[in-house]
Parts: sequence; structure tokens; C-alpha cells
Amino acid sequence: MQARLALDAATLIGSGKVRELSAAARSLGAPTVIFDHDLTPTQQRNLEDALEAKVLDRTQLILDIFAARARTREGRLQVELAQLSYLLPRLTGRGVEMSRLGGGIGTRGPGETQLETDRRRIARRIRKIRGDLEGVRAGRALHRRKRQAVPLATVALVGYTNAGKSTLFNRLTQAGVLADARMFATLDPTVRVLTLPSRRRVLVSDTVGFIRNLPTTLVEAFRATLEEVAEADLVLHVVDATSSHADAQTAHVLKVLHEIGAADLPQLLVLNKVDRLEEPGTTLASLRGRLIGSGGPEKPVRVVAVSALTGLHLDDLRSAMDDVLPFDPLVRASFRFPIQEAGLISLVHDGGRVLDTRYEPGYCEMEAEVSESLMRRLSAYSTVRR
Repeated sequence: MQARLALDAATLIGSGKVRELSAAARSLGAPTVIFDHDLTPTQQRNLEDALEAKVLDRTQLILDIFAARARTREGRLQVELAQLSYLLPRLTGRGVEMSRLGGGIGTRGPGETQLETDRRRIARRIRKIRGDLEGVRAGRALHRRKRQAVPLATVALVGYTNAGKSTLFNRLTQAGVLADARMFATLDPTVRVLTLPSRRRVLVSDTVGFIRNLPTTLVEAFRATLEEVAEADLVLHVVDATSSHADAQTAHVLKVLHEIGAADLPQLLVLNKVDRLEEPGTTLASLRGRLIGSGGPEKPVRVVAVSALTGLHLDDLRSAMDDVLPFDPLVRASFRFPIQEAGLISLVHDGGRVLDTRYEPGYCEMEAEVSESLMRRLSAYSTVRR
């Protein structure tokens, strides 16, 4: 830790602290030095030269952890995109001496440097990955439309990394997904069905854990995954009740929710790991006050204390989900679709009960019983509603 009036442009920490850090690294035999701060390409190069060790900044460390956790093709593509976006501006000064064509009189000049080749190759790979991820995004949107055609509400679990989301997900749905104390153990969202006390069935999805100052490259790369949260009907915000930084972690998660357009969704604050609290009543009362205060959500939310590991109070959580989730009653409506909108016509057949169908030149008129949520999605084509 260091207190400075301003960051040093060349090394972030200043020459005196660099000498002190170099001596500490040599005495410990440390081959790597990690900064809990983002470094510019110039700062990283200068520090590696001065310290004679590999230097990682905060973003690169997080990307390395993500790369080690990625298992599916989508996860690997998302991590690779973030890594290449991070690497591209840091190529300067690496491999410039490796010229493909020699210079001198009678030759074609210095030619194309390895740096330019690497930049072009990385840019091509980034374009290819972006295209692949757009396909993933389109596929997710298609799956989401199919799920929405069946009138089931969706619930997304979010929270700071290692708050116990996957353990809670397994306990609620018996999904059997990986639940690990390691950071970012879950990279790809998993969706399972949960039956609530009212006998309503909902879809619950587990998502990647958030972290303070989440790198923007990761937010962009995991856009397809984070859209699962933005499209949810209810957010279960899981908080580690045993963490001394619970209020700060909650604020970081709320910031990410705001960035992805999910800040206004209905939310349940789930205080997890209460089985580990020595004085549960006192601690939870204090934590509730801190989280719902100035650093917590902007609008009132319901708070439920549970233990995902032991199953304590999970019935209270299911009841709270039943109370907060809006009911989706059936309504009778009439629609007028352009004849080329075959997908919307099929959607009414799949997600509702068609009572009457009439075809006119260029249009299809339908009368059907559909859910309130589907009615809202098709409101632009509605003519009569009862």
C-alpha cells in the first residue's frame, strides 16, 4: 500500500518505491509482482524492466483467473476476446526488431515489422470472435424467446464472487452445478426449473460472480451472459453475511446491475451463510441497516436470511419469491399480424390458446387467451383486449 498525491506516469508508484519493491522481490525470490490497480502499457514495461520480474495488473490477473475457469466454448471465446482486447494496446515495443524484410540500399526498406503483423493478426482474431459471440447472443435470444413463449417467470441469481450463489442454486433446484470457494468458479449461466409454494413454476439462472471495478473488457465480453440478468423478472441478490465488506460488495454488484440495465428490476436481498454467524440476530440486524441504508438499493427491497449450505430458512426464501414475483394472469385479446410475421403467429399458438383465426389480404387476425406478459410483448399488434 502506498499514499501518493498523484500517480506516477512512468511507474505508477515512483522511483523510490520501485527500488524498495525491487529489493523486496529479490529477497523473496518472487518471479511475479501483482498490482491491485490497472497499469498502462508504458507503466507495465517500465516496471518489468526495473523489477526484472513478470508484472501483472488487476485486469490481467482477473483475466488469467477467468481463462483457468473457462470450460465451454462460449466461456473460452468470451475470455479470449477480453484478453486480446487487453493485449492489443500493449504490443508496442515487443518484437519491433523482428523485421520481415531487410533495409538498406537496393532493398524495399525496413518492411513490415513483427509488431504490425501481430496487431493485424490480433485484430482479425477479435473480429472473428465478435462474430462468433454475436451468434451466441442470437442463440441465447432464441432460447430466451422460446422460454418466454411458455408463461414462466425468470429469476436470476447475482452477487459478489464467492457469495454462495451456486450453492444456493443447487439447494433450490438440485442442479448439481459446480459450487467452489474459488473466485469465478461459475462462468456460464445454468437455467433450471423451480416450483414455488403456490405451485407456480419459475426458471432460475445462476450467473458469473461480480467483483469490484469489474474490467470493462469483461463486461463487454460477457454481454451475452449478462443479458440473462437484464431479461429476468426477479433478481436474487446474494450477499455473504459473514463478510466484513458486505456493504461495499453490495454496492459493487448494484453498480454492475446499473451498467447492464437491470437496476430497476424487482429484487430480493438474500443474506447467505447465516449458519456461520456467532450472533445471528444482532449481526443480521446491523447488516440489514447498512445494506438498506445509503450504500444499498435505491428502492425498498425485501431481505431474507438463509444458509444455502444447510438449507436454513429456504422455505422463507421460496415464499418471498412467491410474494415478490408478479402473477401472470390470462387475458383474452385480439391481434392483427402482418402475414409475413409468421414467428409472432406461431408464438401465440405456442404460448396461448387460440380461439379464432381469420385471414385477410396481407393480415392474420387472431383471438386468443394469452398470459399478461405475452400480451405486453405483442401489444403493438393488439386490437381488442378483455
